[in-house]
Parts: sequence; C-alpha cells; structure tokens
Amino acid sequence: MSEYVLDHHQDGERRRLALMSRLLDPLHRRLLDLLGLSPGARALEVGCGNGSVSAWLADRVGPGGRVVAVDLDLSLTSLASGVEFRQADILAGPVAPADFDVVTCRAVLHHVGDVAQAVANMVGSARPGATVLVIEPDFLPVSVAEPPAVRDFWQGWLAWSREQGIDYFLGRRLPQLLSAAGLTDVAATAETELYNGGSPWAEYWRQTISQLRARLQDSGRLRTESIDNFLARCTDARWWTQTIAFTAAHGRIPGG
Repeated sequence: MSEYVLDHHQDGERRRLALMSRLLDPLHRRLLDLLGLSPGARALEVGCGNGSVSAWLADRVGPGGRVVAVDLDLSLTSLASGVEFRQADILAGPVAPADFDVVTCRAVLHHVGDVAQAVANMVGSARPGATVLVIEPDFLPVSVAEPPAVRDFWQGWLAWSREQGIDYFLGRRLPQLLSAAGLTDVAATAETELYNGGSPWAEYWRQTISQLRARLQDSGRLRTESIDNFLARCTDARWWTQTIAFTAAHGRIPGG
C-alpha cells in the first residue's frame, strides 16, 4: 500500500477525520441501508478510520450480527460495542474467507498501489450472495473550478498526489473493477456537493491543505502564493465551488 500521506499521528488528524465522518457518513449509511443491511448480518469495513461507520454498522446488525473493522492504524478508533477492530492490510489477503454478508470501504482504494488486488481480497472476504460496496473520489469537477487561480491550485495538488501514488480519478473505474472481480448486478452512481467558503467542506480542505502545506511547498508542485490564495477562498463565503464526485459502486457475489 502507498504511504498514507495524512498519518493518524499528525496534529489535527483526529479533528480532520471527525469532520470527514460528518460530511461522508450520511451518504455511506444511506447506501448501506438501500442495499438491505439487516439485523443479524455479518459486516466488514475496510479502512475504518475513526470507526464511525463501523459503530453504526454494529447498531444496525444488532447483537445477533457481527462487525469487523480493519485499518493499517487503529490509533484513532473509539471503543464501540459490537465492533471487532483489527490492524490489517487488505493487500495481504482476505480478512476472513467467504465470511461476510456486506463488505464496504470508503476513500481507501485511491491510496492503494494495487487496487485490483485489494478488491479481490474484499471479494474473497464475502460469502456467496453478499454485497460489496465501495465509495471513492473522482476529482473531475476541479477541471472546471473557478477562478483560474483555483483551477491551477488543483492541478498542482493532483500532480503532487500522483507522485504519492494517489489516484484521485479512481471513482469512474469502480464499476469496471467490480465487474472484473466477478461481481454481478454491478451498479454505480456519483454525487457531488457545491459548497462555499466557511462551510464544513471548505473547512475540511482548509485543514487538509494546512496539514500538508510544508510537503506541498517542498515538492515544487505548488507555490506559496497558490496555497495562500486557495486557503483564503476557503474562508470567503462569496466563493462557491465543487471538488469531488463521490462515486459509489456495488455488486453482488455470485451464488447464495
């Protein structure tokens, strides 16, 4: 797996992950509910972060179900009743062969060097008839971001990200990846949010860029002026933009 650029031990990472959960958990929960998550189910979350979705899963499946949550670093997870947290790398193999009714991950695969292998191991963790749900970003909206200085900032960000092994255009390839892994009934949708300076999404990006500022400047991909301009926009309520088309793809394991 590529080195995760936002290490859990960095100052402010707990706060940033909490904000990310606030922004993305509603989408994740809604999609899981639509796919028919039921009491007594066995669920696996890959790349659980702070564990907020895993805790919600445990509440949904109830005492008769089981939730396993894995991540490379569990230092920011909170104790949650009914969740079995494991430190693990999804590239190492299936978490538990053919064991789970629902397998899901969010904003994980675009950091993984071998996405096809990660998907294969997720599929290998699911029993026949189970559902696999993956949610990943696609940065297509930034290609038309306004004004031009903001668009230039995102081009520098994307260039730096590629050098780190991060694929911010993975979302559009998710249906093909799931189909190639042998899933049936594959479907996908994408959602994007327009937000303005001072909003939770703008604050998320302000925190993210501020944490990575030194690395971004040292890379030569982004000038100090470009970063300053972007951070100023993030606090300007008059500025509206959109950044990510979050793509959610799901499919079913044959059989069952």
